[in-house]
Amino acid sequence: MSGPEFIQPHSGGWRETFWDPEKREFLGRTGDSWLKISVFYVIFYAFLCGIFVATILVLLMTLNMYKPRYQDRIVPSGLSFSPYAHNLEIIYKTDDPSSYEVYVKSLKEFIEQYNDEKQTDNMKYEDCGTTPKLYTERGELESNTGQRKSCRFSRRELQGCSGENDTTFGFKEGKPCLIVKLNRIINFRPKPPSNDGLIGEIKYFGFAGNAGFPLQYFPYYGKMLHPNYLQPLVGIKFTNLTKNRELRIKCKVYGEGYTAEGIDGLFYVRVTVKQINRDNSQPSLKYD
Repeated sequence: MSGPEFIQPHSGGWRETFWDPEKREFLGRTGDSWLKISVFYVIFYAFLCGIFVATILVLLMTLNMYKPRYQDRIVPSGLSFSPYAHNLEIIYKTDDPSSYEVYVKSLKEFIEQYNDEKQTDNMKYEDCGTTPKLYTERGELESNTGQRKSCRFSRRELQGCSGENDTTFGFKEGKPCLIVKLNRIINFRPKPPSNDGLIGEIKYFGFAGNAGFPLQYFPYYGKMLHPNYLQPLVGIKFTNLTKNRELRIKCKVYGEGYTAEGIDGLFYVRVTVKQINRDNSQPSLKYD
């Protein structure tokens, strides 16, 4: 006598995982189930997107479109220079133009914006005098004045470092020029030092023959209101550099807010001018 026989239901295998024709389910869910979960996630992610957009809008409402909210860590302004020098190191040979070509090219590209023919538009530029004066006030940042005019600054003010008479900016003669400028900070008003001093045996070329940054070029109103702003420049010409030696040069701004011990308005650059001696010897000595 044989026992009862059981009929095993037919299994569609992995195909029923995607579609079960008996239960009419796709991936384990009926059409109603898929509709409900789709509506839920659409509403859920729309809510998250709404929170994100609202957060960004609230953040934008707290920002000033004309200046950064916080700039206390960048005042006073820093000091930078041209030409661009990798690792703040300038090394070249006076008898090899290709060795200083990159520095000359960098200076030419930088100084080009100070050409007189680029500052002829009286709607964008204005004369701010021929001698240093106090700040040129052009209204509040949040006023409806619109874009502000910029003071003209001619490269001719740099004289021996202008690159007009000497297209190599002194590099060919072993008397290289550095052109320094204060970094742009919105609404920053630099102040002169309480006493003057001369640092080293160096020639300075600046506005009206002065070795400094004239105050009438400040304040800067930002890229939106002051798109054509030209920073005043000072040319520094090293007239008696010792050849074949690495010279470590320190350049610092002196003015109110710049402390002698601080790093604000300070940079170091190493300059090495190589010149072939008759005996072909090239001593190496560091100088601070």
